Amino acid sequence: MTNWLDEVFAVQKPVIAMLHLSALPGDPGYDSAAGIRAVVDRAKGELAALRDGGVDGVMISNEFSLPYLTKTEPITAITMARIIGELLPDLTLPYGVNVLWDGRASIDLAVATGAQWVREIFTGVYASDFGLWDTNVGAVARHRHRIGGAGVKLLFNIVPESAVYLSDRDLASITKTTVFATRPDGICVSGLTAGASTDSQALQVVKDEAGDVPVFVNTGVRAHNAAEQLSIADGAIVGTYFKEDGVFENRAVQSRVTELMTVVREFRATL
Repeated sequence: MTNWLDEVFAVQKPVIAMLHLSALPGDPGYDSAAGIRAVVDRAKGELAALRDGGVDGVMISNEFSLPYLTKTEPITAITMARIIGELLPDLTLPYGVNVLWDGRASIDLAVATGAQWVREIFTGVYASDFGLWDTNVGAVARHRHRIGGAGVKLLFNIVPESAVYLSDRDLASITKTTVFATRPDGICVSGLTAGASTDSQALQVVKDEAGDVPVFVNTGVRAHNAAEQLSIADGAIVGTYFKEDGVFENRAVQSRVTELMTVVREFRATL
C-alpha cells in the first residue's frame, strides 16, 4: 500500500489528468447524429494534449453522462470499453477508469481494459443531487476478487461531490474508520463539484488520519495552488484546469497542461 504510487508513476506527487468522455449512448446529451466516432476523435485529441503536456497518468471517465446514475446502464461501460480499446495504442501513460457513479461497473471496466486503478464512492450513505446514495463496499470488494481484479487499485472519494454524509460524523473519524475497516488503496478529497477548490484544511485532516494510505487532492488544483496542495497531498487529480479557459465543458489544451506541470516539476525539485 505504501509503494504502489512509486511503482506505477515513478515520480513524487503524481498528477493524474482526467480524460472526460463526451456524452455516451443512453445519456441525455448524446449526439446520436455524430455517433461514437465523434466521441473517440475528441478523446484522442485530448489524450494527446494531456500526454504531450507532461502529465503522469490519465483517468478516463464518462464525465458528461449528466445527470449521473449511481447504478449505470450496461451500455455505458460497454461503450467506454470500446472507446478505450481505440485509445490503447496511444495510452503510453499509466491509466485508470471511472464509471460515474458505479463502483462495480468501474471495476468491471478496469479488468476488461487493463486499467490500473478506479476512483469511486465506495463507502457511506449520502443525501445527494441524485437521490439517496447508498453503498456496499463489502460487496464491491468481493466482486473485484471474484472477477480477477485484485490488482486494480481502489481510490475512495471520501468527500463526494454534490452530496452530504447522512450522519453526524467529522471528517477525521470518517477517514480513520474508512482506512481501518475498508482497506482503500487511496483516498480522494474533493470540493463541491468538478473544478471546485478543495479545502486545504480538510485535505490536511484526511492526510493526518490516513496513515500509509496515499491521499489525492481530487478537484480544484490550479497553477497558483498546486504547490500548496501538493505539499499536503501525495498526488493530484486534475480535470477542469486543463480545459480551454479553465471551463469544464471545453476540450483539454496542451498549453494549460504544460503550465501546471511546469509548476509541479518545480515543486518536486524542492522535495
